[in-house]
Amino acid sequence: MHAKPIDYSTIANFRTRFHEPLKDLFRQIGRLAMNLGLIRLGEVAFDGTRVKANNGRFRTQTAADLEQKLRALDELYERLVSECKAADDEAAMAGSPTRLPKEVAAAEKRRERIAAALEQVRAADKARKKNGINPEKRPAQVAMTDLDSRVMPNKDAGYAPNYTPTLTTDGHEGFILDCDVLNETNESDALPGSVDRVKETFGQQPETVLTDIGNGTGENMAAMEERGIELLTPAESQRPQPGNPACRVDPRQPVPEEQWANLPRNAQGKLAKSCFVYNEKEDQYYCPQGRPMPFQRVNTVDRNRGVRQWRVYQSRDCQGCPLVAACLSRDTKHRRTISRDAYEQVRERTAARMSEEPAQKRYGRRAWMAETPFGILKSVMGLRQFLLRGLEKVKTEWRWAATAFNIVKLVRGIGRLRAKFAKMVATA
Repeated sequence: MHAKPIDYSTIANFRTRFHEPLKDLFRQIGRLAMNLGLIRLGEVAFDGTRVKANNGRFRTQTAADLEQKLRALDELYERLVSECKAADDEAAMAGSPTRLPKEVAAAEKRRERIAAALEQVRAADKARKKNGINPEKRPAQVAMTDLDSRVMPNKDAGYAPNYTPTLTTDGHEGFILDCDVLNETNESDALPGSVDRVKETFGQQPETVLTDIGNGTGENMAAMEERGIELLTPAESQRPQPGNPACRVDPRQPVPEEQWANLPRNAQGKLAKSCFVYNEKEDQYYCPQGRPMPFQRVNTVDRNRGVRQWRVYQSRDCQGCPLVAACLSRDTKHRRTISRDAYEQVRERTAARMSEEPAQKRYGRRAWMAETPFGILKSVMGLRQFLLRGLEKVKTEWRWAATAFNIVKLVRGIGRLRAKFAKMVATA
């Protein structure tokens, strides 16, 4: 009896069949590395990248494209059903029933697939409209080969169906502590979950997390503080800093005229938020002229990533102010407003921590910690495009790659430890 030869389908089935045992293997390798001192959880780095889906970049459709295809398929389906019914009537008269033609079944299957894709792209258009993007001018596109993938910006320019894999990496020897795949562009919301999984895998949480500015959101800063984890990420305080003329002992006193030119400007060339001083006890701001800006209202916006709220402070009257031309924009012709969200204080604490030289020096290791695994997985191991389709299968494929990465590191780490102990014994 000859065994069935191993082909690509056998390998693909093996990779997807054992996704649960693979998670356990990944955990065991990590625990072994930790017991050997190769993982320390002192400083870890979190980051994401972009990997192409198993879907051609031109195999995408908009809602208008899919609606047109669905209408054509409906017409085809109705015609085939009518022909089939006529054939059934003739067969019934002859006393010999007929089977459902394959063309009808194939058309129905295509209709179901296109209808599912149309529902997805309509939801994407609705989300775009919610985020202030006109779907008529910039319609969403759905990937037809892998419906779970999303059309995202490529790392090397352009757009294509992609996934966003993430890694959390240990800073001691560069082991991968956690891996995941998202089918959305922004990975910042995945940081707290990744840190929690690291704790679950290794029995303790990291002491410090390093991440880039894109993941340095107020939500993540607050989440790390709640867990007692130090977060190192670029952050800018909106509080007036030393050297800023707005930083004065009594904010009710105006900034001297000779220092007006030194007041910070924003991207629009107007006075920046750091020119306004917040008084927490009074819950109001003071402008550079010392005029109060009391709390006015709470603004709420419902975006795809959740409901966001911020408090709005507004001057009572800017008429006659000598800084009015440098302060007010076209949208705020009469009174200047300043907004403040729920994460302002934690953002200021993070900025204060990042302003210190030791923190900046430690953060300098982030690129090596976070980017090295992605470089090896893509350039050395060749994982620039997923072979499998569907989010869950893609997650398993990414975990296979991360597990292989850690196995190589573990073997090399054990080799170094053996050489070190042999040297110690020889010199004892």
